[in-house]
Amino acid sequence: MTDLPNVDPAFLAPPTTEQLGIAPQFAHAPRILLLYGSLRERSYSRLLILEAERLLRAFGCETRVFDPAGLPLPDSVGSEHPKVAELRELALWSEGQVWCSPERHGAITGIMKAQIDWIPLEEAGVRPTQGRTLAVMQVSGGSQSFNAVNTLRLLGRWMRMITIPNQSSVPKAYTEFDDEGRMKPGPLYDRVVDVMEELVKFTLLTRDRAAYLTDRYSERKAEGRLPAGAEHLAAIAAPAEPCR
Repeated sequence: MTDLPNVDPAFLAPPTTEQLGIAPQFAHAPRILLLYGSLRERSYSRLLILEAERLLRAFGCETRVFDPAGLPLPDSVGSEHPKVAELRELALWSEGQVWCSPERHGAITGIMKAQIDWIPLEEAGVRPTQGRTLAVMQVSGGSQSFNAVNTLRLLGRWMRMITIPNQSSVPKAYTEFDDEGRMKPGPLYDRVVDVMEELVKFTLLTRDRAAYLTDRYSERKAEGRLPAGAEHLAAIAAPAEPCR
């Protein structure tokens, strides 16, 4: 806890499967990928992501932060490019993700969108984002805004992710971090704690069941794949007894 000076440990409650009332199939720590949307030397979206990573580790997660420096524009190179391959491998590894973008001209940055665009919705039958949990955050140079997080929510829905209800928007981000790059204490920091706690809870709740939650009738029909436990089909298909 020495790396979380703004957290009161008396009130911190790392989520557990026991508290959620579930019997987990996976015993490993939740795997969370974190993406940020700026290449500036003092990138506030990166600083906020690093604060989120510290909290996730305190909650018992295994984390990876992707560095977008050197990631080419979408479709300008093949998927074998080292940075593209790294991003896609991390997306497949993850069970949950955190996206944080600066708000630029009322929307997310091109750097943020490029990362999402490089992650395919589906490739060779593999879906790197479907069924994974997602938390969204943004930083702004001006007053409070939610344009970036709203856009990230739309993208998360399109990528078939389970986007948690809570979110973080940090206005005037240049006033919220100290000279060492650490976020200052206050309600905005406490909200980040809330968001990460909620992400871990949703990840623990859904990661064992992601395949079932995203199993769809239309896809089973197209693939000719019967659902698990399809014994009920015989009863449905059997002719009804004639009325007497």
